[in-house]
Amino acid sequence: MKTIKGPAIFLAQFAGDTAPFNSLDSIGRWVAGLGYKGVQIPSWDARLFDLAKAADSQNYCDEVKGTLAAHGLSITELSTHLQGQLVAVHPAYDAQFDAFAAPEVRGNPTARQAWAVDQVKMAARASQRLGLTAHATFSGALAWPYVYPWPQRPAGLVEDAFDELARRWKPILDVFEDNGVDAAFEIHPGEDLHDGVTFEMFLDRLGGHARANILYDPSHFVLQQLDYLAFIDIYRDRIKCFHVKDAEFRSTGRSGVYGGYQSWADRPGRFRSLGDGQVDFPAIFSKMAHNDFPGWAVLEWECALKHPEIGAAQGAPFIARHMIEVTEHAFDDFAAGGADRALNRRMMGLND
Repeated sequence: MKTIKGPAIFLAQFAGDTAPFNSLDSIGRWVAGLGYKGVQIPSWDARLFDLAKAADSQNYCDEVKGTLAAHGLSITELSTHLQGQLVAVHPAYDAQFDAFAAPEVRGNPTARQAWAVDQVKMAARASQRLGLTAHATFSGALAWPYVYPWPQRPAGLVEDAFDELARRWKPILDVFEDNGVDAAFEIHPGEDLHDGVTFEMFLDRLGGHARANILYDPSHFVLQQLDYLAFIDIYRDRIKCFHVKDAEFRSTGRSGVYGGYQSWADRPGRFRSLGDGQVDFPAIFSKMAHNDFPGWAVLEWECALKHPEIGAAQGAPFIARHMIEVTEHAFDDFAAGGADRALNRRMMGLND
C-alpha cells in the first residue's frame, strides 16, 4: 500500500494582488508556514505562473520548482479548471464564462474554444517538464442546461452532446498521453461530467482512453446526495487527484438539492471548511490507503461561512491528522508461525 502525500493546498482561492498572495515565492512562504508540503497551481493566474513559458522552457520550470523547494514545497499538479471549462461552453453560459478567457478572444466563442484547447495542451507539456504525473481540469458542458428532463429532451440530444464533448477532448488527451500525464476531470455539477454515469458515458466514447481520469472531491457528491465512499471503490483505478473539501446537506420543508436559487450561505447543500461539514474523512483516507492512491491530499478551501485564511490555517493539521502512514507488516505478525508447507497440509487433513 502507498502512503498518501500531503498536506497540500490549491492556491486558486488565495491568489490576490496584495502580499503575500501576489507571487509564487511569497504565497509559497505563507502556505509552508501553515504546515503545507505541496501546492496545486492555477495555471491561468499570471501572478503566480506563466503557462506558455512553462510549456516551452525547462529552465523556467526548474526555477518554479526551485522557488517552491526553498520553502520545502512540491508542486502537486497544475490546474486548468477555467480553461478546461471553455473547451465546451453552451451558448446559455457565454457571457458568464467569457471572463475566464484571455481578453483578445472574449466575445468570440470559436476563438475562445481554440485558445482554451491550446491552453490545456500547453499544461500537458508544462506538467511533463515539471515532472508531474497528473493534471486537474474541468470538462466543460454542452448538455448541462438539459440536466433535468423537463421539457422532455429530444431523442439523442444527450448522446450527441457527449459525442461532441469526446470529439473535442480526444486530441487534447492524446497530448497528455504523449507527455505521460493523466488528465483528471473534477466531477462537478455544471460540468457534463458530474457523476459516475456521465464519466462513463464520456469514457466509453473515448474508447477507454488511458489519460481520461478523475479528480475526486467528495463535497460535490454530498450536494448531489451521491454515495461518495462507494464512488472511490468503483473508480479507484481512475482517481488520480484528490481535493479535500467538506460540505453539508440539510434539507428543509422549503428547499432541497436544487437550492431554491438561494445564496451559498442559505442553500441546504453548502461547502464548509474542513471538519465543519458532514464528509466522513476517516473513511475516505482509509479507502485511499487501501486502494493505493498515489497522489496528494490537496485542500480546496471553499466555505460559505468561515474566513479563508482561518480555513487554510486549520486545513493543514486537519489533513495531517487524517493521513495514514501505511503499515509494512500485518498487525499480528508477532504471532506468525513462519512458512511450513508440511504443517499446512496436515492442517487441511492431507497426510500424504
